[in-house]
Amino acid sequence: MSLIPREVFFTKGAGKHPEQLASFEMALRNAGIAKYNIVTVSSIFPPYCQVVSREVGTSRLNDGQILYAVMSKNSTREPNRLISASIGLAMPTDKGHYGYISEHHDFGIPAKKVGDYAEDLAATMLASTLGVELDLDKSYDEKKEQWKISGKIVRTMNVTQSAKGDTKGLWTTVLAAAVFIVEH
Repeated sequence: MSLIPREVFFTKGAGKHPEQLASFEMALRNAGIAKYNIVTVSSIFPPYCQVVSREVGTSRLNDGQILYAVMSKNSTREPNRLISASIGLAMPTDKGHYGYISEHHDFGIPAKKVGDYAEDLAATMLASTLGVELDLDKSYDEKKEQWKISGKIVRTMNVTQSAKGDTKGLWTTVLAAAVFIVEH
């Protein structure tokens, strides 16, 4: 049996609770994926896979279903501590080739920078498999220009969730996920 996802959706969420596990549950609920059994997987974007909206993706699922997902999460109970979780995606121009999904989480860094980092990480991994020469010392924007010029990477994106730790010390959890839809 070959499980190759043909669709994926991206989601994110945040939650707060006195217990860390329950704050994670709240983040899953906020992301719309709490009622599924989630198996985390590594970060290959399958050939011919289509990105669909969260609404379309969840409409194809059943309560209790096992889902395969690339997930990034982060938690704190330090008041006002900025936390972030991000998923980056890099898709090749050739739809028959696989792409990359990266996960990254951080503390104290604005969501835009965390998202750009995750996106850059996915694109750098894809570029290395496609033979695109990248100068790793260049900035994110400069590397993005190199991908475009190569013509081998068609799209990059990220989904990022950030939050500040609860002022009263509740656990705060953030997550971002790429959820694969596998038809059996």
